[in-house]
Amino acid sequence: MTTVAGILAGMGINLLINDGDQGDRVIICGTCEEGRGAAFAEELRKRIPDRVAVQVVECLNVCDKPVAMALRGPGKDVYLFSGVLPETDLDDTVALARLYSEAEGGAITDARPAGRLRLCLLGRVPR
Repeated sequence: MTTVAGILAGMGINLLINDGDQGDRVIICGTCEEGRGAAFAEELRKRIPDRVAVQVVECLNVCDKPVAMALRGPGKDVYLFSGVLPETDLDDTVALARLYSEAEGGAITDARPAGRLRLCLLGRVPR
């Protein structure tokens, strides 16, 4: 069973530490489905806006619904997604990253431009 603490730890989140100047990030599980997550991250880096970094982590602890992905930025809400399909969700992920980077406090109020990914949302951690 996945716990909230495990999910947050997998995302590298310590709510007592400030993100500093790391900026907005799309965090992708690099171990999902034997490296499909890492390959997805490489493709995403080619298309993502410069103001958003793509980070690969070892595990986001959502192994039953790969590929897992999170959005995180300083002073912003954090979002966790699962069931991302690298073959078909690249454009939606780019759109989602743009929405997040432009959203004040990370609050995405209209996720329709993110297409199918809005249905992959597991949860939001408020800032």
